[in-house]
Amino acid sequence: MTAQLRLAPEVPATPGPTDRAIIETRRLTVAYGSKRALDTLDLTIPAGRIHAIVGANGAGKSTLFRVLLGFQAPSTGEAVILGRDSQRLDHQDRARIGYVNEEHSMPGWLRVEEVVAMQRRLYPQWQDARWRRIVGHFHVEMQQRVGQLSRGERAGVNLAMALAQSPELLILDEPTLGLDVVAKRAFLEAVLSSAGESGCTIIYCSHQMEEIERLADNLILLERGRLMHMSPPDTFCERVSLWVCDYGFAAPRAEDIPGVLQMQRIDGLVHFLVLDAADDLGELLRARGARRVTRGAVGLDRAVNAFLTRNHAAPQVESVP
Repeated sequence: MTAQLRLAPEVPATPGPTDRAIIETRRLTVAYGSKRALDTLDLTIPAGRIHAIVGANGAGKSTLFRVLLGFQAPSTGEAVILGRDSQRLDHQDRARIGYVNEEHSMPGWLRVEEVVAMQRRLYPQWQDARWRRIVGHFHVEMQQRVGQLSRGERAGVNLAMALAQSPELLILDEPTLGLDVVAKRAFLEAVLSSAGESGCTIIYCSHQMEEIERLADNLILLERGRLMHMSPPDTFCERVSLWVCDYGFAAPRAEDIPGVLQMQRIDGLVHFLVLDAADDLGELLRARGARRVTRGAVGLDRAVNAFLTRNHAAPQVESVP
């Protein structure tokens, strides 16, 4: 049985008359010898809301960002960001894009006020009120040298500067990596409080599913350089269900159960995580020897993990056309 993940109606595959694609790739491919970091990727992200890009290491997320920001050329295909070819971005185009990555690197010898003064001169749409409000989440002293800031404080300064430039698009690439619980909470609250007020589209990349659950309106799953699924996170979770079975004798093989993403044995019970379970799956499990069958819901973390680590000989998932 072949399981197919399709775009949910809430996230149109092609922007309609009133929608505007803020990012669009067409058969985008980046190859390193025989290996493809991006493999004929077709991706359309509409303007507005918070879009989370998720994938295992090597899925192509970082390569995608480098191409979108014009730091790397594609092998074939094209990428369009804010209506412009990503390989032809000028200074004015870049002023419309904010970017925060996991490094939060800034000149350590400068004071925070000096770094901010430089940023203010670079971006004509700079908003001091927004800068002060966002950096206020992190209790940063303007006279401090950057090298004296904690990792969480540097993350806050970077986020505040990126949003103060009034971007139309904000890309956050693993921005909370290495932050403690307090700093991470402050960062997420700053993102949420600013998302609606600023009106910018946010692309959020993270391996932390609790962050995705809290922030994202739209979940984008990449695998081996291809788009595998795009929908609201709740929609994805609804398609993955947990079936707990008590077998008196040998349990069936995972490949014999339609739609199985993952099979685990926990405390003598067999747990099946199933994609798009058939209406009669419970009856099938009983026919295969289960004495008791219980169906349950699955959280985003477990659903995404099961999907990304599934046995590729089991249910195959087609790329979104």
